[in-house]
This record gives sequence, C-alpha cells and structure tokens, in this order.
Amino acid sequence: MTTTKASGLAVGVIGAGAWGTALAQALARAGNQEVKLWAREADLAARINETRVNDTYLPGAELDPAIRATSDLAEMAQLPVLLAVVPAQFLASVIGQLPAAERDLVLCAKGIEASSGRLMAEVAAEAAPGSRLAVLSGPTFAHEVAAGLPTAITLACSGGEAQWQRLAPLIASPAFRPYYSDDVIGAEIGGAIKNVLAIACGVAEGLGLGQNARAALIARGYAEMQRFGLARGGRAETLAGLCGLGDLVLTCSSTSSRNFSLGLALGQGKSAAEALAGKSSVAEGAATAPILDDLARREGLDMPIVAAVRRLLEGAAPAGEVVADILSRPLRSEQERLG
Repeated sequence: MTTTKASGLAVGVIGAGAWGTALAQALARAGNQEVKLWAREADLAARINETRVNDTYLPGAELDPAIRATSDLAEMAQLPVLLAVVPAQFLASVIGQLPAAERDLVLCAKGIEASSGRLMAEVAAEAAPGSRLAVLSGPTFAHEVAAGLPTAITLACSGGEAQWQRLAPLIASPAFRPYYSDDVIGAEIGGAIKNVLAIACGVAEGLGLGQNARAALIARGYAEMQRFGLARGGRAETLAGLCGLGDLVLTCSSTSSRNFSLGLALGQGKSAAEALAGKSSVAEGAATAPILDDLARREGLDMPIVAAVRRLLEGAAPAGEVVADILSRPLRSEQERLG
C-alpha cells in the first residue's frame, strides 16, 4: 500500500493537552504548512503562540513554527482534517459544537463514554454528523512523540483505503509511522481497555508485588481485552497489534502513564480522590473502568481484573484485599481464558 507525501494542507488538532500538543508537533514534522491547535483556555493559546511552548501540559518541548494555537472552535471547523484529542468524557460536548460538514475526523481519545457505554466512534457519529471517522491509537507517550523519537501507531479508517490514502501522508514522518487498519472497533477497544489494565499494574507496583505479578496481569488482562473486543466485533489481529497488545505493554510498564501512576497511588494506600486531586491531565481508565465492568457483566463476559480496578476506584475494599480475592479465584486451564 503506497501513499504520497503531505501536500501542504492546513490541519487541526482539537485539544491542547500533552497528547494533542505532541500530535500537533508530529503533524508539523510531516510537512503540513499550518497546524492549528485548539485550546479551551484562551490564555494557554496565547502563551503557546508567544513562547512556542505548552508550559501547562508539555513543558520543555519547543513547538514547530507551523503550529498556531487558537481558542476559537469556529476557526477549526473550516479545516478538512481534524484530530480530536479531548478527553473521552468531553468528546461529545466539544465536537458537537462543530457545524455538520464532510470532513475527516480522527479520534485520538481512548475511552468509553461513561454515561452511555458508547465507544468514541459511536459518540462522534451522533455529535459530528457528516464526518468521515478514523481512529488513531497505539503505544505512545506524548513527550517521546514531541521529541521525535521513533513511534508506530494504528490508523483505523472507517472509509477504508481511500481515507487512508488521504490521511496517512498528513500524519507520517520517518519517526512517526502509521499502519493501516479498517477495524475501528478493535482499535478503540484496545485503547480503552489498556487504560484500565494499566491501573491494575500500577496497583501491583504500589503493593511491591514484583515483576512476575505485572507480567501475569498484562497477559491475563490481554485475555480480558480479547474477550471483550471479540464480543463487540473487533478482530483478534487488531488486538494483537499496536493499538492492543502494543499499547497495553507500554502503558502497563511506566510511571509516564497517567493510568499506571494512578494505580501506583492506589496500591500505596491513597483513595482515588486523593490520587486524582490537583491533576491537570486525565487518567481515562478511572472513568472507563466502571462502565466497562457494567458492559462486561451485562454481556456475561468474565473480566475479573477490570472488576477489581472498579472496586478499588470506588473504595469498596483496600488494594491488598482486592488482590487477595483475585489470587483466590478457582484454578483452571489457561486455554479457557478467551471463552
């Protein structure tokens, strides 16, 4: 599958958090002549334009001259390609302000809408009618993308190869490589569930359970991801790729992950409220875990790690007790894990 290089379009990123800012930097490196970055706060947009740094969410990263920040959402609506990087729980309210238009809308938030149980593509289909939807997901830490370190991602296109041919040249650079998929559901599920599983791995770290326990959580958590993803119509090969297993391994292995850091605090005895207090960035897994657990129970899917994370977030039991409950589950064949 071949693509041509970016043709100098103006493209937009809605959301000036760490990930949105890093993606704007990646788009500039891909050769786009102008990259507009929408920030909700007018003073943040002004500071970015003046200092060429997002001092609130991505300090230390000097931004490419092609990036221009704005707090005017109407200005973004004129662009033919938008990347939506607002937190999952606010996606509908933000993109719902855009006038209906035939644009490519690339969804970059990883989560499930807590109020409805919908994936982001379902939310966007209602909130931004007429948009051609795609999903960008994979193992990415914002500070590494901003620094130009090698990164590979999945770009899942609801419009198939024709949409890929439009979007890939706008995104790709030697250090930022998108891989094509048409499995939007699988890409979204991988990104949403890995956040919850990263909280579990952080808890294990906070309790001092060791690397063996973390490896087991990743493997068993991946089984839960597959179980849910296949039930929802995602494909196994998608979940085994960058946006599933790849993202899971990264997010479950470093305090650079907001979700892992949240779990670490829970394992060290803090409540969810204490762990989340004062944070400028969002740990998406905290909102995703309860609704994901509800959906799994409704569909008769066994997802004990997800259920355990929910109990911890809701303060139903201390971390040590929740882990003990998982360890006391009945022994069974590993091959049953996907059933």
